[in-house]
Amino acid sequence: MACARKLLFRVFPNNSLSVHRTITMSATRRAEEAIEKLKESNPYYSKYASKIAQLQQTSAEEFLDRVERVVNPIKDGQSQARSYSELLNPKQKLQAQKEQAELPHKKLTDIMKLELIADKSAEEVSQIWLEYHKTKEVLAATLTTAQYETLMARAKEHPVFLIPLPRSEGFEFVMLQFAANTVHFTPLLAYQVHHENAPECLTMVHYTEVQDKGVVLMRGEYDSKVLTAQEAQCLANELQMFYLKPDEGKLRLLETFTRKPDEFKHMDLIKEVENIQLV
Repeated sequence: MACARKLLFRVFPNNSLSVHRTITMSATRRAEEAIEKLKESNPYYSKYASKIAQLQQTSAEEFLDRVERVVNPIKDGQSQARSYSELLNPKQKLQAQKEQAELPHKKLTDIMKLELIADKSAEEVSQIWLEYHKTKEVLAATLTTAQYETLMARAKEHPVFLIPLPRSEGFEFVMLQFAANTVHFTPLLAYQVHHENAPECLTMVHYTEVQDKGVVLMRGEYDSKVLTAQEAQCLANELQMFYLKPDEGKLRLLETFTRKPDEFKHMDLIKEVENIQLV
């Protein structure tokens, strides 16, 4: 019996629960402090607080690590935008290319009956599409076949990018990523904390089923808890500015972000958008 008691004492020391409780409380305090710093440093935190809290509950250590990296950006004299290179590391590039190749296209038949527009012209289809969505809380637009081909050709070269969304507190960065016929928009803060599980704020789908008529139909659904209709439209407009009608400055930013992310400066991006707004 004495030997048994000794063995039991060695496996379950009397202070084990106390030590575990101390470690847990320490991690909890660190998480609380990190969240407070995140609230102070990012004025958009409140918009994603509930979604960020979900990750904290499922994986506290991973949550703490990610939040601390967001709160404590690199301090080596380089632009803070240097951290954007993490969005384009080789593994993520390969994953983005894989998703673009393998994800199935969303179908237009999920929205409308194609036989009803079989005899319609491109102009008539466009009118029907825009009229149908006029009273719905979504974005809707049409592209010519040439515009769509230009968009997808540039998307192949630059499948991931950042665009600044004007808000009353300044600019919030939103990451966009192309996959198949869809463009996914995710707030940068949410991506930094959630990575691949980050909730999207806007999803734009390009339907090509009537492309033989010379028209591609676009529908964008947005999270109204994160974006207003005007903000969602602003993101769609900026996508066109950089991917459909880019000037030399915008093309240079796309190239820098994709090819030399360590040299990418977010202030250059903001200047491009500010110049657009002043025109």
